[in-house]
Formats: sequence, C-alpha cells, structure tokens
Amino acid sequence: MNCRYYIPMLNLVGRGSVSDVGKEAAILHGTKAFVVASEGNVGEAQAKQISDILSSEGLTAHLFCEAVPNPTVSVVEKGVGRYRDSGCDIIVAVGGGSAIDTAKGIGLLVTNGGNIRDYDGTNKSKHAMPPFIAISTTAGTGSEVTQFAVITDDEDHSKFTIVDWHMTPNVSVNDPEMMLSMPPALTAATGMDALTHAVEAYVSKNATPVTDAKAYKAVELIARSLSKAVKDGSDIEARENMCYASFLAGTAFNNAGLGLVHAMSHPLGGKYDLPHGLCNALLLPHVMKFNMDRASGRYSELAVAVGAGKAWHTERENCESFIRFILNLSREIDIPDGLSEVGVKSKDLEALADEAVQESIGATNPRPYSAQQVLDVYKAAF
Repeated sequence: MNCRYYIPMLNLVGRGSVSDVGKEAAILHGTKAFVVASEGNVGEAQAKQISDILSSEGLTAHLFCEAVPNPTVSVVEKGVGRYRDSGCDIIVAVGGGSAIDTAKGIGLLVTNGGNIRDYDGTNKSKHAMPPFIAISTTAGTGSEVTQFAVITDDEDHSKFTIVDWHMTPNVSVNDPEMMLSMPPALTAATGMDALTHAVEAYVSKNATPVTDAKAYKAVELIARSLSKAVKDGSDIEARENMCYASFLAGTAFNNAGLGLVHAMSHPLGGKYDLPHGLCNALLLPHVMKFNMDRASGRYSELAVAVGAGKAWHTERENCESFIRFILNLSREIDIPDGLSEVGVKSKDLEALADEAVQESIGATNPRPYSAQQVLDVYKAAF
C-alpha cells in the first residue's frame, strides 16, 4: 500500500492562533498581501482584521472582498487582474471555502496564466502559486488544508474541480475565536460538510491507515460537538473541537479522496446555488445506503466511534444504526428533510444524475455506479 500525503507545511489550530498570521507571512518573505475575503460586511470586517494583524509585522495589504458563494470563473479572473495591478507578493485568504477556493484560483493563474477552466482535473499546473496562507472562519469546508478547489462556470452554472498540489496552502489557520459569530444554519451546514468529508474519506478506495486515523477522530469530534456549536455559538470548547474535526477531515480527504456524495453535490449546488454543506447533508445518508453492501464494515466502525453501534452487533446492524444517527443529527440541527424542501425540482434529477457520473471526484467511491443508480439516490433524497 503506497501513501502520498499532502498537507500544508504549517497548521495553526486553536484559540488565538490567527494572531500569528503576520509573523508567518513575514517568514514567507511577504511584504504586501493580497487579502481575499467574501463580499459583504462580514467579509470586509474579516479582511480588515487580517490587514491589521499583517500591519503589526510590517506588511501592507490590498483587500479583495469579492468572493461569492460557489466561487465563479469571473470573480477569479477579476482577482487575477487586481493582484497583478496591486504589486502583491503573498496571498492571504480569510473566510469559508468560497473565499479560499477563490484565492486558490487566483494564485494558480497568477503564476501559470491561461484560463482557470484549463486546470479542471488533476495537477495541470507547472508552477507554484505565490506564498499562500488560508484562514478558515467556518469549521467544515477543509479548503484551508487541501489541494482542491471547486469553481462554478458562470456561463452554464456547472461546477468543475481542480486538484493540484500547487494549491496546497503554505500555512493553514483554524481559530475558533474567528467562528463565534457564525450563525446556526451555517454552523450546521459546514459541520455536516466536515462529517461528509470524514465519512467519505474513511470508506474511500484510496484510504490508508494515515487517513483512517484522521477521519475516525474527526467523526468522533463532530458527533460530540456539532450540535452544541449549533445550539450555542459561544461554546468555545465545541467550536474548538469542530476546528480540529474540520482540520482532520480535510487532511483525510485531501489524501484519500471523496465519493458519490460530492459527485452528486457539485451539480446540485451549481444548478440551484445551494450551500455545498447543505447538499452534502441531504445526500449523505442515502449514498451510505447505496454503498452499504461494499462498505458496511467501515460504516460499522464509525457507528461504534459515535456510540450508535455495538461491538456485538452485525456490521449491517451497526451500519443502519450509523445512518439513523446521521439522520437524527441532521434533524437536531435543523437540516431540511429532503431536496424538495430546498427548491429542487424532480424534473431536473435526470440531468443532475448525468452530470454527477461525469464528476471525477466520485472515482474513489467504494461502489461503482451508473447514471440510473445515481438518479435513484437523488429520488430517495427528494
């Protein structure tokens, strides 16, 4: 069994860790930072906070607060132009997966040129992007530790996935104090995103003992802390546990890969502009049912990890208990019951299934699938 293991060179996790960003940027020889954040008041406030921290170490900053949910080709292209005009020499992203993925796209084009669509696929770039620090403000996407970026094509609203080790940040930051004001719905969706990352990495065909250890512990932490973080956003211990869970799940799937949940989630989110974590939450239990015959042993282990399974039960019994646990957790944190509740139309399911089978991210799913089988899963989740 061979293992290729990608991870940022430095990972800062825990309370107050964001305060070290300026020092680490200086170590990377940064002098002027291109700070990427989401559009709106929250993103602007986060960018200003990071700018102040950078300033304390002698760096100046150019703020690009224009990242949008489900980051787009046009925003990436705009950012490239702004970066080149600004004279920056380091990129600092602050926010959720949208801001961080936008920064990755910008960085890739700054040093490699071309169109961001050219990099759809695996390791298409030739040159490293500028020094890159990624600061997560949501415990779930994992983008701050991965070589993945998901970009939406403005023209047809389809999504494409870039997998490129050159996009792995130099430094990742997961500070729970940056997440205390995150609203319950976003906490729930990003937390379920992290859970999906961990579960899919654990049952992936490319799983290794290294990724198993991280995914298993991430599931444990999420089971213990997600509901608490949703119900009381000021619970710093729950927030910190979710930071660790997101970090562990992200490093697990960064190396083991994902599966059918993400293959189905990408076209769904692109078509309806839905939050990625919410799509994953709605699909995860149904994909697990589909995978059960190929992955019941692995699901059974995770059931025991969260206290839903028992060592003396059969693998299938534990697997079914784990699925019930996830469904109950979703209801507890107010995830909608099905795709129809978030505006998905039944007439679109067949086209979504056709798109999902083209997603390369599903290649490591434990069970192969056809378009008809994917359509059946969409229908079960409807």
